[in-house]
Amino acid sequence: MNDLQRLWESFKNSFIEYLPSLAAALVIVAVGFLLAIPIVRLVRKAMNKKKADPSLTAFVGKAVRLIIYIITLFSALSAMRISITGLIAFFSAAVAAIALALKDRLSDVASGIVILFTKPFVTGDFIEFGSHQGFVQKIDIMHTNILTYDGTNVIVPNSVISSAEVNNYTAQPIVRVMVNVPIPYGADVKEVKEILSGVLKDTKLTVEDEAHQPVVRLEKFGESSLDFTVRCYCEFKDYWTVFYDVTERVKEALDRNDITIPFNQLDVHMVQ
Repeated sequence: MNDLQRLWESFKNSFIEYLPSLAAALVIVAVGFLLAIPIVRLVRKAMNKKKADPSLTAFVGKAVRLIIYIITLFSALSAMRISITGLIAFFSAAVAAIALALKDRLSDVASGIVILFTKPFVTGDFIEFGSHQGFVQKIDIMHTNILTYDGTNVIVPNSVISSAEVNNYTAQPIVRVMVNVPIPYGADVKEVKEILSGVLKDTKLTVEDEAHQPVVRLEKFGESSLDFTVRCYCEFKDYWTVFYDVTERVKEALDRNDITIPFNQLDVHMVQ
């Protein structure tokens, strides 16, 4: 009985002595978790003010929160007079084991970080790579979400997209619209150029300045036609509207001027 009493007294005295350290650790944890909220909010606000990519803003916010939590954890352990040297060694070994087991996934993570910071494309861009073409919806740490024109959400591992040849159609605010027009060999080149130039003048939503001049030129001699190219410029959001408008207006203008677009024909001769 005396032994139990002495054990209880020893435990009570140790707990009382340890109580301030425990209280300090709890305070550190509470302060750390509470500070994480406004700090992350300030970081995101600063990045939004600089018009950073939303995916990059989300990634940096998560990274800052994680760093604060780790610092808070180690500070609390130090306040409790627990040696963190062993914990650091344990975590290092655990991270090495996880990295070895998830080496393929780590390649996606590394590629995601590279994409977020080098910005070959950002959220909202229209890109094409391989057989995929669509708008970038979200760039996660491991995957990039692409929304195609038919409404399909394509989820691509970052290691795949970072190693592919990517065409970013929205890297520049102004894009070129090009329509190829076949014309009969018997047509007058000067007249055709005037007709097609008139089409471009009547087309709305186009952009015309010193760096973006409309062009109508005879591009090449085809097998059965003179191949003209009609080029103009517009904002990316208006690309398809302008493309279809120019195509339809070209056909209407040629019809008004009795110019027939050549097409392949098959002549069949019957021998009796």
